[in-house]
Amino acid sequence: MRTRIAIAGGGLGGLTLARILHRHGIDALVYDREASRSARPQGGALDLHPESGQLALAEAGLAGRFRSEARPDGEEHRILDPTGRTLVHHVPHPGSFSGRPEIDRGALRDLLLDSLPDDTVAWRHRLVAATHRPAEGWDLTFHDGQRASCDILIGADGARSVVRSLLTDVELSYVATLVQLSVVDVDRRHPDLAELVGPGNLWCIGVNQILAAQRLGDGSLQVGISLRAEDRPLDSYRSKRALLDLFAGWNPRLTALIEAAEGAPTPRLIEAMPIGTRWTSRPGVTLIGDAAHLMPPVGEGANQAMLDAAELASQFAADPADPNSAIRAYEESMFSRIHPIAEMSARVQAMMLSPTAAEDIVRFFTRPAEPARTD
Repeated sequence: MRTRIAIAGGGLGGLTLARILHRHGIDALVYDREASRSARPQGGALDLHPESGQLALAEAGLAGRFRSEARPDGEEHRILDPTGRTLVHHVPHPGSFSGRPEIDRGALRDLLLDSLPDDTVAWRHRLVAATHRPAEGWDLTFHDGQRASCDILIGADGARSVVRSLLTDVELSYVATLVQLSVVDVDRRHPDLAELVGPGNLWCIGVNQILAAQRLGDGSLQVGISLRAEDRPLDSYRSKRALLDLFAGWNPRLTALIEAAEGAPTPRLIEAMPIGTRWTSRPGVTLIGDAAHLMPPVGEGANQAMLDAAELASQFAADPADPNSAIRAYEESMFSRIHPIAEMSARVQAMMLSPTAAEDIVRFFTRPAEPARTD
């Protein structure tokens, strides 16, 4: 089967691209490794920024649906020290969508999937290789031996992108360890934790480590433990007892987030691409999202992936007959846009896991707003 545009990866970036292309009358087929849209949980909540994620949803014609699903009160943010003392407590204006309202990643993905024709996503298709055809286009090979071909290949296939290898051999660097847990039915089963976290996000900042939690729309808490990169096997973080030992001496009201969690902890490495990564444009292929610019998870990843999708789709729509010019224009714009954002993300990641993290983060969140420009 040959298709004009193939998108490897059905995450938020890939689906946003497919949706905006569809609005412009441009067909694309998304290949995703999952067995179905409901094959696994999609993770925590996202705060969508007006200038990126929300802008992309407006281009997708989904701003109204986003407002019906998003939680403005999810912007509430509490920062505590290990004793439980409140350092920062940000409360958004009630009901306001002017900031960065939260939406569960799964709800946002469903919103995008529901906006596409049913045959847009080919499930159970994990791309393992792409080979350039003698004339033009790409032959695609999937994990089970299935094959397909396309004229244009878009890599939206995340941190371990297969498509990336067609453009650059850049290596990822290990920047932190993240351990995730979940507390279900928190209002009924753990009302004290529900009160502690509130409707949004909680960060408990220690020396070189963070214990965080966020409220999801299904009444659960997503708990995350962030630790500095170190030479320690991931298996050493798979027991709650080992995690509690890391937070010995902390206020028991905070470590109760670990004790209340259901199931075993899930640790993973946090990696990033070198800041300033670029590649020489190649006909018929490009990257968006984490495949293009993997950064520490400090709030920009999904937003920039969706903006990548909107900008690439706009370039394709402006001149459908010359997709390679569209790719070159998109890449040059994306490289310039991402560079300062990647630098900022790296600084924030380092700040959050430093010995002086509490003081630095309080200063970051309480700094005076920059005066409005008048020129």
